Amino acid sequence: MGQVLATIQDKIHGRQWKERQIRKITDHVFDHISDADSKSEGGLSFPDLYIAVLRVYNEINKRLPGPHHDPPSREKLKDMIREYDINLDGLLDREEFAEFIHELTADTITTVSRNLILALVVTPTVALMTKRATEGVPGVGKVVQRLPNSMYALIVALGVVLAQKSGECCE
Repeated sequence: MGQVLATIQDKIHGRQWKERQIRKITDHVFDHISDADSKSEGGLSFPDLYIAVLRVYNEINKRLPGPHHDPPSREKLKDMIREYDINLDGLLDREEFAEFIHELTADTITTVSRNLILALVVTPTVALMTKRATEGVPGVGKVVQRLPNSMYALIVALGVVLAQKSGECCE
């Protein structure tokens, strides 16, 4: 099911839409942090990296629909920085930082994409199928028949979004 949803999203937005959006955010944050820190020597030290990750997550939360995504802990970042500091200088350069953020945000973007596709593509289709199925139910059928398809699909879609939101609150 996840591969089907990813394929649909790729067709809607193009194959690298997610990667381009994350790369834009990453480059913007890297430039901002390295310009602000004159001692950066072309890379981000751990304190700068932590600030940069907070800024990236802030941008993701502003730009992408869905739930608020919390950044990882300092400990997780310290563990990950060892893996992505390819030249072992203690700093992450632009490309190392981009790969670092790409890995860090992979699950976040997938979750947002799946929920968005569910709400926008699958729900209206299921709504129309349930409308046809309930038209023969005594008492309910006449009310359902009077509702236009678009209105019925909207009501069901809002119900799905509310169910998603209530599920996020309980996790």
